[in-house]
Amino acid sequence: MLWPYSLIDWSMVLDWISLVVRWTHVVAGIAWIGSSFYFIALDASLKPDQRLDRRVSGEAWQVHGGGFYQIQKYTVAPEFLPAHLTWFKWEAYSTWIFGFILLVLMYYANPSLYLIDTSVANISPFDAVPLAAFSLLAGWFAYDALCRSWIGRETGRLALTGFVLLVLITYGYTHLFSGRGAFIQVGALVGSIMVANVFVIIIPNQRKTVDALLAGREPDPIWGYQAKQRSIHNNYLTLPVVFTMLSNHYSFTYETKWNWLVLACVFIASFLVRHWFNTMHTGKAPDWRLWPAAAVPVFVAMLLTLFGQSAPATAPAGTAALPATFAEVQQIVQQRCHVCHSAHPTYPGFSQAPKGVMFDTPAQIALLSSQIYAQAVKTHAMPLNNITRITQAERGALGAWIAHGSQVN
Repeated sequence: MLWPYSLIDWSMVLDWISLVVRWTHVVAGIAWIGSSFYFIALDASLKPDQRLDRRVSGEAWQVHGGGFYQIQKYTVAPEFLPAHLTWFKWEAYSTWIFGFILLVLMYYANPSLYLIDTSVANISPFDAVPLAAFSLLAGWFAYDALCRSWIGRETGRLALTGFVLLVLITYGYTHLFSGRGAFIQVGALVGSIMVANVFVIIIPNQRKTVDALLAGREPDPIWGYQAKQRSIHNNYLTLPVVFTMLSNHYSFTYETKWNWLVLACVFIASFLVRHWFNTMHTGKAPDWRLWPAAAVPVFVAMLLTLFGQSAPATAPAGTAALPATFAEVQQIVQQRCHVCHSAHPTYPGFSQAPKGVMFDTPAQIALLSSQIYAQAVKTHAMPLNNITRITQAERGALGAWIAHGSQVN
């Protein structure tokens, strides 16, 4: 008699857990980003009115869903608090909690697969994972200290210093972890800073204000200033974080020797685009120069990926004129690619072929030859971190076979 657990495909159960965690992370992130974008836009659109309470710094009228809304913002706090007060915090907390669980499942639990690339740095999993996790905590303390220092007293100075430090950290990550792992670490670092802003500064300062009101004291205006400053930081950091989360689907962004500069360009473009929207919400004439200005770093990033790739592997000297036989190609694919890309993967951590790409038959190998060229010959993105130890000669053989028409006969 079979026990119930023997009838369950536990690999599929793990896949479902990963799916639910990722789904929840994305849904919570949408809610957090939506509220951040909305409140920054709302704050920028507030207009002063002498007829309002002296504590009110401005109001905005909005229409949505067939209804009209009148919104007022108090400089510090109203004279009395309503019975029900809505707090915006769980969107941020949920995004980070499920994002960190996903980070552990995908990168820290099996670091040799995604996090470590021995061709970048010969670091052991026992060193890489604690270092990666500790850097998230250290990054927050460094950022918080920067905001509290004299540098943080002037917005432009703080923005420039923070950007330079972020680029330096990105450079360090890309020379310690795999390109994919480095990008996701940057996203995790910035995301951790953002949620710590909510948990350590924004919500506590709001609670201090509420407690002061309940005790009949005048709240300290610095609490509101600090909370707004960190909220604005979160708003500008959102787009770069979203890019790092999407980048794992586009290996050309991180499989380049200049991957850290690619990400720096994305930071600049994201900040400019976000600034255009934030300025537009103030009611001023939008500065359309920001869009071509944002296009410049994107174009530079594209050039970096085009000219910063590893040179495509070539066949050994003296054999360039002769294509590799399909038998040779099939043997390479079986040894170097098939452990993951098959109907029944044998590499730990994979219950099904990534992205449904399988090389079980000659027809499948020939049909996907262009992907083999892009991922294994041109960019060296596959095999992941070269876990199957494919050689340059083997990459060259694949390239020669593809260059001569990907024949299977």
